Amino acid sequence: MTDAALPLAGRGVLVTGASSGIGRAIALAAARAGADVAVTYRVNRAGASDVERGIRALDRRAAAIRLDVTDYDSIAAAGPAARAALGRLDVWVNNAGADILTGENADLSDIQKLDLLLSVDLRGTVLASWRAAAILESRAEGGVIINMSWDHVLTGMSGRNPQMFAAVKGGILAFSKSLARSVAPRVRVNVLAPGWIDTSFGSGLDADRRLAIAEAAPLGRWGTPEDVAGAAVFLASPAASFLTGQTIHVGGGAVMA
Repeated sequence: MTDAALPLAGRGVLVTGASSGIGRAIALAAARAGADVAVTYRVNRAGASDVERGIRALDRRAAAIRLDVTDYDSIAAAGPAARAALGRLDVWVNNAGADILTGENADLSDIQKLDLLLSVDLRGTVLASWRAAAILESRAEGGVIINMSWDHVLTGMSGRNPQMFAAVKGGILAFSKSLARSVAPRVRVNVLAPGWIDTSFGSGLDADRRLAIAEAAPLGRWGTPEDVAGAAVFLASPAASFLTGQTIHVGGGAVMA
């Protein structure tokens, strides 16, 4: 397949929180699909630089941009920086999110965890989406915004952490539907709702818990970041040109809607 035939050929893509995990996989998948890609990071500069090198190895333009989604000025600067580095900006993927399950944040109080999720995941996604929409609406070609939710917002899950995730990721899901109606037809807004994806959290679970999670999914396994990335490339591509306000659940069928 020639570069011109690739689904994202010639497009500029910004992926927030792309120094590791799902964001990294989305950025690299977009580059393999023909896009030039800007990746953002907050503290993991080394990880972002590694992703940037991987994109350049695919003969695509790339940039690593520091972004703090709790800081509006930082958000406002990210879009123009990505556009300047790539030459254009067609797709904005809001993947950045707070990790309250691993590392030092796992020891925060419930109130501290909730405040962090509200600030980073919900408020950050709203503010970044507004900035993305302002940029993409000004283009004759329009563009695409992809936001990240969670499949279990539809069914619920017991536990304090799941309660907080459901509130925040459910807010992103509802917000994205209203945004999709607001910016149509020039800009399409869709949502990815990953389920049990094998990232740093999954690697910390014991073998019995991991097996139980896999067996609960009709497809019988954990998801990978690449599974989510494939859905992101589809939503960003012309193949999804008649989809807006929709949610793709990437969870092996554990949640069906």
